[in-house]
Amino acid sequence: MQQFAEEFLQSPKLAEVRYDVRGPIAREAVRLERAGHRITRLNIGNPAPFGFQAPEQILQHMIKTLPTAQGYSDSQGIYSARVAVAQYYQARGLRDASPEDVWLGNGVSELISMVLTALLAPEDEILIPAPDYPLWTGATKLAGGRAVHYICDEHNRWWPDPEEIESKVTDRTKALVLINPNNPTGAVYPREILVAMADICRRHNLMLFADEIYENIIFDGAEMINAATVADDVLTVTFSGLSKTWRVAGFRSGWIYVSGPRHRAKNYIEGLNLLMNMRMCANVPAQHAIQAALGGYQSIEELILPGGRLYEQSRTAHRLLAEIEGVTVEKADGALYLFPRLDPEIYPIADDEKFVIDLLRQKKILLSHGRAFNWEDTQHLRLVTLPSVEDLETAIAEIADFLTEYRDAASR
Repeated sequence: MQQFAEEFLQSPKLAEVRYDVRGPIAREAVRLERAGHRITRLNIGNPAPFGFQAPEQILQHMIKTLPTAQGYSDSQGIYSARVAVAQYYQARGLRDASPEDVWLGNGVSELISMVLTALLAPEDEILIPAPDYPLWTGATKLAGGRAVHYICDEHNRWWPDPEEIESKVTDRTKALVLINPNNPTGAVYPREILVAMADICRRHNLMLFADEIYENIIFDGAEMINAATVADDVLTVTFSGLSKTWRVAGFRSGWIYVSGPRHRAKNYIEGLNLLMNMRMCANVPAQHAIQAALGGYQSIEELILPGGRLYEQSRTAHRLLAEIEGVTVEKADGALYLFPRLDPEIYPIADDEKFVIDLLRQKKILLSHGRAFNWEDTQHLRLVTLPSVEDLETAIAEIADFLTEYRDAASR
C-alpha cells in the first residue's frame, strides 16, 4: 500500500522569507476585532480607511474606460499610460524617457519581485537599506539571492553612509537599492548622498534600484531628487505608482522606468519581458487610471503643506512622541511614517514583537516593531501617520500610558 506523508510542507524557498508587517501582530489584531474590540491601526500605509479619497477625475476616467478594458492589454502595459509615465519623468528632468522604457505592474510590490527574479542567480547579493521596506529583503531571498543590509544612520537624519555601503560590495553584488523618501524612517536623501550612491554603482558595475513611491509626499521644502537624474550612465530602475500620492492603494497601479545604458541590459530586459508575458498583463482598468492621475492638477499639494492633513498629522505625531520620556524620534521629511526609538535604560525591551503585541492587547493600538524592517535592535517602532490629528492624539496618549506602565514594571 502506498504511504503518504502526514502533511504537505511549504517550499524550503520560504524558510528565510519574512513579512512581519502582516505577520503575527496583524493576525492578533484580527482576532481581537472578531472578539468585538475596536483596533486603531497604525501599522500599514493604506490611505483609504483613514478617509483619504481617490481624486474624482481618476474614478470618472476609469468608469468611462471600463467598456474597453475587459480584455488583456499588452504585457508591458497600455500605450497611453506608458506615454503618461514617460512624460512624467521628462518633466522631472529625464528628457530621454520613452514609453518603451516603461513597464506597468500590479503595484510596486509585484514589480520588485519581477525585477529581482529577472536578475538574480543563486547567492547573488543585493545591497538593501536597514531599516528597509521588508518586501525588498523577502523578495531577494525568494528569488534565490542574498540581502546585504547597509545601515542608515539614526544620528544623521537616517541617511546612509556611502563608505559603509561600498565596504559591503563583493564580486557577487548585483544591485544597490535606495528607498527615497524612506519607509520606515521618513528620510529624504540630499543630492550628495544620491550622487555618492550612483558613483558606487558606476565603480562596481551595479544596477541602481530606486524605490520612489513616496516621491510627492514631502514636507517643509525637502528636495526630492529622482535618483535617475544623477545616474545617466548607470542602469537604473525607478519604481513608483499611484497608491500613495493618488490614494488608490487598492488599484495596484505601479510602474518601473528603466534608464541609463539600456544597450548593456538587452538580455536582462528580455528576461523581464518573459516574466511580464507569463503574468499576461497588469490590471487593465487600473492602468487606465494612470493617464488621468499624472495629468493636470495634483491634489496631493494641499495635503503636504502646513494646514494640510498629511503635514499636520506627521508633525503632531512627531511632537507628541518626542514629549514622552525616553522616546526620541527624527522628524520625517517625507512619506507617511515615523520610526521612534525607546531608550533601553528606561524601556528594556528584549522582544519587540512581544512588546507590540502586549501594547495591542492592552491598548488596542496596532503598531509595527522595528525588527520587522530588518533593523538591528529591539528598541524601535514604526507608526503610520495617516489617522486624523484627533485620533493620533488619542492613540499616542494611550501609547504614553502603556510606556509609563512598562517603565514602572521594569524598574521594580
